[in-house]
This record gives sequence, structure tokens and C-alpha cells, in this order.
Amino acid sequence: MSARTELDLYIPRPQWMRYLLTYGALFLGIVLTKTKVKGRHNIPKKGPYIVAANHFSLVDGFFVVYALQRPITFLVASDQVISWYFKWAAWLYGFIPVNRVKLSPSTIKKAKTVLQSKNILGIMPEGTSADKKLRAAKRGIVYLSTLENTRVLPVSIYGLKHLWPNWLRGIRPNVKVQVGKPFLPYEGIVSNIDREEKMKIIGENIICRLAALLPEKTHGIVKGDKRIEQYAMKNEL
Repeated sequence: MSARTELDLYIPRPQWMRYLLTYGALFLGIVLTKTKVKGRHNIPKKGPYIVAANHFSLVDGFFVVYALQRPITFLVASDQVISWYFKWAAWLYGFIPVNRVKLSPSTIKKAKTVLQSKNILGIMPEGTSADKKLRAAKRGIVYLSTLENTRVLPVSIYGLKHLWPNWLRGIRPNVKVQVGKPFLPYEGIVSNIDREEKMKIIGENIICRLAALLPEKTHGIVKGDKRIEQYAMKNEL
């Protein structure tokens, strides 16, 4: 078990507070960037569901909040290093800390409580934002979605690659957020395979669902997968 970090002390803030902080995301999406959201009609009217978003930038979470405009309880790796100018925002909004080496029983319990309370759980299935292309899904989102057989809502964020240089030059970056159709984790998976194989396929499906919302050059580990075209056709954007 890894040593406790400062981020392990963070907690999700009350829903009313996260509602108010949505205005901060609106400021980011409207004033500081030119953000367009497609597929908002795919957002379920009520929870529970899990938002699965790609993670190419440290500010992706703000744009998920901007797109959904409702409180989200994020799961965030607590063993990562976050710059001081991001820490205050993370502390203000709060999240459920996650040990990436091994999911603790308390983390699983908190995540299940969010879903059982018919609220929204936010996860970046790839883990840390170390690349600009899609990577394999971590077991956390796969495991949690199957626990409650919860709907997964894929959300893509694209256009944040040169965010800081653009701001320094006085340019508002064009950001594109797309919301795909929600799906159940076991959708289309045959029953006569073992659990490990099911978990692997569910993880691949989640990443392919995100790829269906993103440019081909970002498809990374799932580039060329036939499921991408299939899922793209199902999306109503």
C-alpha cells in the first residue's frame, strides 16, 4: 500500500457547492475558450450513471462539468503530483481519492454510494494524462460499472493541447466536447466467457466508445478497431 498523500485528504464537496462551482466551468467554457458541445440530448435526465471521459489534459474535468452542468463526483488518483495552481480547484470541488495500485474497500464503498444515491460518478478510464492518444482503460471503471451494472456515458474533450500557449498569446482555444449515447457495460458481451475476458472486453469497449467521438489521430491503442465505426454510427450528435 502506498503512503498517504495530501490528495488522500480531499473529499467531494456538498452538491450545492458543486452546483455553484458549475459557473466557474461555464466561465472557462464561454469566456476563456470557444467551447462547443455536441450530443447534450444523450445526457440522461437522471442518475445514476458513470461519465467516462478521455484524459489528454489536466483541465478535462472542467469541460465535463461544463458539458453536463450538474454535480459530478470524480474519482481521482491520489498518488499523482498536481501543480499548486490546479490544487486549489481540486480542493474546492473535491473528489474521491483513488489508490491506483489497489482499489481500497473504502473507495469502492464511496463510489457505490454515489451510484446507489442515483448521482453521477466521473472517471477518466485511462488514468493519468501522460499522452495525447487513447490508452487502455484501467480496471477501476470496468469494475465499478459492472458492480451496479451502471450506464456509462462517454464524453470526449478535444482541443486543449496548446491551451496555455494560446492563453499567453491572448487566443481563446477552440474546444470540442462530444457526448455519446449511454450504454450498459455488459451490452453485446456473450455470457460463456470468463470474468477476466469480460473485464478486458468491457475496458476495450469503453475506449472504443471514446474513440468514436474523437479524431482518428488520437485513437492510440484502439486505432483501426472495427468497433469504433459501429459505435460512431450509434451516436446521435
